[in-house]
Amino acid sequence: MPQENRSALTVVTEFFIVGFPGLQPEYFNLLAAFFLVIYVTTVLGNSVLVLSFAIAPKLQKPMYITMLSLALSDIGFSTVALPKIISRYWFNNGYISFYVCLIQRQFIHYFGTLNSFILMTMALDRYLAICFPLRYPSLMTNRTMSLLSGLSWVSAMIPPSISTIQTGRMVFCGSNLIIQCYCDSVSMNSLACGDVNLQKYISTTVASIVLLLPFSFIIFSYISIGSSVIRTANNQARLKAFSTCATQLCIIGIYFIPRLFVYFIPYMPNFNMNIDQKLAVTMFYGFFPPLVNPFIYYFRTKEIRLLLFKWCTHKNGISQEINVVAISK
Repeated sequence: MPQENRSALTVVTEFFIVGFPGLQPEYFNLLAAFFLVIYVTTVLGNSVLVLSFAIAPKLQKPMYITMLSLALSDIGFSTVALPKIISRYWFNNGYISFYVCLIQRQFIHYFGTLNSFILMTMALDRYLAICFPLRYPSLMTNRTMSLLSGLSWVSAMIPPSISTIQTGRMVFCGSNLIIQCYCDSVSMNSLACGDVNLQKYISTTVASIVLLLPFSFIIFSYISIGSSVIRTANNQARLKAFSTCATQLCIIGIYFIPRLFVYFIPYMPNFNMNIDQKLAVTMFYGFFPPLVNPFIYYFRTKEIRLLLFKWCTHKNGISQEINVVAISK
């Protein structure tokens, strides 16, 4: 473990990713392997979804365009966040230069912001489909959804850039130990010298906007959806509507609820968490949704299940034909 640089005259040029400060060295390799399994599973699972959307015409619909965006965002977030912490625990290589840390911080918050915008777009799609079913085909076309998704990818870069630029102007002259598994605004702000109240205010404001604004719209949209479905006299139509929304409700739940839990912890006087427990919760809401999203799609989306089943049966059929030919020879 590197020593803290306490010279006020020295500007920190690199940081050290500590990860879990209470973790004993004998568990480093085990945790690195655990993160590696999460990373490989996340990338492979979401890559299968991306491939499915790309080659299957039946999946080229507005709802699946948002799923494609979410899958790509999940791959991006995991690729930005996980390799460095794996290297830190497997090879004890936790050093990261100041500017690389700043870039990682930018993209960590970028993909977090992007996911909020994508989930809001998903909610808008379901709101229009169920509350305005007759107008939905004209309101939400593939072109419209593609434009909305593209706008999400572009606009999501703006909020984190505001605080990242401010962080780049700050002076770091004390400790270089980042008590986190990656560079983020909280961990970097805590290491800055001088008055950081303005930066904390900017970071908190930006985080509140990109989390609470989409979440508020999502709550509104699904309340409207629920009211519309309840008024539907046909029980079969109700079941179909709820089934259609179930996938996105699962994704929204595992993305927003843990984050809101972390935000409300300071306001729970009888609920205390140490730094390792807080990091564990952060890792959960950061890496668990990208890991399970593909499996939620597989089990809850009929078109994807049928497509994968068709691929598997087709592959098995080809294998059997090859075996028959080989035996006959």
